[in-house]
Amino acid sequence: MDLGIKGKRALVCASSKGLGLGCAEALAAAGVDLVMNARGVEALESAAERIRNDYGVSVTTVAADIATPDGQDAVLKTAEGVDILVNNAGGPPPGMWTDWEREDFIKALDANMLAPIAMIKGLVPGMMERGWGRVVNITSQSVRAPIGVLGLSNSARTGLTGYVAGTSRQVADKGVNINNLLPGIHATDRADALDGGVVKAKGITLDEARAERAAGIPAGRYGTREEFGAACAFLCSQHAGFIVGQSILLDGGATNITM
Repeated sequence: MDLGIKGKRALVCASSKGLGLGCAEALAAAGVDLVMNARGVEALESAAERIRNDYGVSVTTVAADIATPDGQDAVLKTAEGVDILVNNAGGPPPGMWTDWEREDFIKALDANMLAPIAMIKGLVPGMMERGWGRVVNITSQSVRAPIGVLGLSNSARTGLTGYVAGTSRQVADKGVNINNLLPGIHATDRADALDGGVVKAKGITLDEARAERAAGIPAGRYGTREEFGAACAFLCSQHAGFIVGQSILLDGGATNITM
């Protein structure tokens, strides 16, 4: 399918690895020029060079922590005028409700709620002026069904979802669509970290931890970054103009809800 976005320009945050990289690759495959952001310079530059070679698109990199004001300023300066924004940031660490203090919640809010809002406020007005734009926020299945050990993520990402619910409906008439993608477990570094916690807690092998988690997914496996990226690219396409303020699960059926 021709997504109709060849020649557009996109900012993809936290895109040197994992789901962010999957989104960057899928957009590049559709002919979209990229601004890629991540904290680690080496991984970022390696991913960007591979995308340039594989897809022939322009890729500009910004090595910065998107959760900080300085990082946001650097990214926004480089990404000025983009047509597409993909918000993404690593999730906060797992734990129990007794483990977290105010500072832990502030860090989670900065990375997973306030940073995406800053990107939206910085880039969506230009999209509105030009009459077209797409924003996709990568959040988590936990905003639909909370995960006990991910209370920091539950809180921050649900806050962002509430913000998007109202904001998306205020900008849709200007041709700008804001939506959320809610991943379940995908084969990424984040999954490795979570599975590593299970290994330590239960004294089992990593393969056993992965098999145990996969058994709870109706699809019987982890998702891939390529699948996730394809869904993101569609939401960024010309065909998604009537999708507004939605939170779409990509979890292999793991979230056991009716609607």
